[in-house]
Amino acid sequence: MTSTYSNIALDDNDKKIINALQHGLPVCEQPFLALAQQLEISEQEILARLESLLEQKVLSRFGPMFDAACFGGAFTLAALQVPEQHFDKVTEIVNSFTQVAHNYKRDHRYNMWFVIATESQQEIEHVIQKIEEKTGLEVLNAPKLKEFYVGLYLPA
Repeated sequence: MTSTYSNIALDDNDKKIINALQHGLPVCEQPFLALAQQLEISEQEILARLESLLEQKVLSRFGPMFDAACFGGAFTLAALQVPEQHFDKVTEIVNSFTQVAHNYKRDHRYNMWFVIATESQQEIEHVIQKIEEKTGLEVLNAPKLKEFYVGLYLPA
């Protein structure tokens, strides 16, 4: 498998920002200002660096992570084996479901992976059934059995 990413050099401030955000963003009226004061970097610099890290694909996303199960809901990781010539059409179908949070293309037999988040386990089964009906493909359902948290801390 070939990588589409190039080596990107992170400086000490990039690393400080990434490390600090592993613990969460301060919950206050001006969270980026609070973070800036903590890291001794300007608020504008933090925002510019986060935007740059996202553009360079160092960070794949920046936003809240909600655990649907804590709110009484359910979620699962699912995958499809999509023929390459139908990938765009199947992506359109999968993304048309409001319960699909996001999906990723992978260089693997199961080349489309996506997350389904719903209000109940029964709704997950219903969404999977509907995706199978609309795509003609069998969905691999891979629900979480155990949660792991892997922190990424970069030496500055």
